[in-house]
Amino acid sequence: MSKIIVVGTLAFDTIETPFGKVERVIGGSAPFASLAAKTKNVDCAIVSIVGNDFPKSYLQILVSKEIDISEVQIEKNGKSFFWSGKYHDNMNKRDTLETQVNVLANFNPKIPENFKNPEVLVLGNLDPKVQLSIVSQFDKKPNFIMLDTMNFWMDHALDNLMKIISKVDLICINDEEVIQLSGCSNHGLGIKKILTMGPKYIIMKKGEFGATLYCDESEFFCPSFKIEKVIDPTGAGDSFAGAFAGHLAHSKNYSFNSIADALIYANAVASFCVEKFGVENMLNISKEEINERINFIEKHNN
Repeated sequence: MSKIIVVGTLAFDTIETPFGKVERVIGGSAPFASLAAKTKNVDCAIVSIVGNDFPKSYLQILVSKEIDISEVQIEKNGKSFFWSGKYHDNMNKRDTLETQVNVLANFNPKIPENFKNPEVLVLGNLDPKVQLSIVSQFDKKPNFIMLDTMNFWMDHALDNLMKIISKVDLICINDEEVIQLSGCSNHGLGIKKILTMGPKYIIMKKGEFGATLYCDESEFFCPSFKIEKVIDPTGAGDSFAGAFAGHLAHSKNYSFNSIADALIYANAVASFCVEKFGVENMLNISKEEINERINFIEKHNN
């Protein structure tokens, strides 16, 4: 049984930033989230799908970190999900140049019996219909379910998105999505409305300006770790989610204070992701390096 199950995409990414370009590197939400979760040395498994064009060497990256890929479906006659994007000079905005959904269009994940008692279930940024299907397969609700979504699903699948939001413990969205999802004119009112939709907690992300954790009676702001040179922001949000899940699964404590600690940890780990292209910088992070950044964040949050 895995303590963390990550249901998300495995993909080819072609990324261009002011600092260079990489083509068809391993990407998608699942690698970033699972590698970040493993920084806490917890058992972690991926549920995803790829085509027969996905290199075994990419899957071996995950296996080498003791990530369970037994439920990664390989579609023999299909092509893997592909995304191409270009970042602007300030790195806060990017243009999606090309998206090929490919095998992801027919992704119908099945959760095996030995996966059905996780500590934390991470629902990566997927069609809410798929996310609902996953949650419905658990006879007993996982101890903690966290959801990542985006404005695209608010525009194109709102009914199913509302259904899955009602079934999760925490939702991660950015400040603009809080306004869109709630229909409110400011963040304060928007947070209150979303909390009535089902989740106990909301994390509102503001990129380089940090993130805030909300529940009915409390809130906690966590600044981001300031990076001198951001090379590639791709995957930072997924790394954040994975590290957050890893901390919770390791502690098995779901109090507000524990979740606030997980937020600090997630911000620290995600900061490593942006310093190199793709997952490269997530492969060899030491506990000492993470702790240094945690100490910096805590010092500047007092």
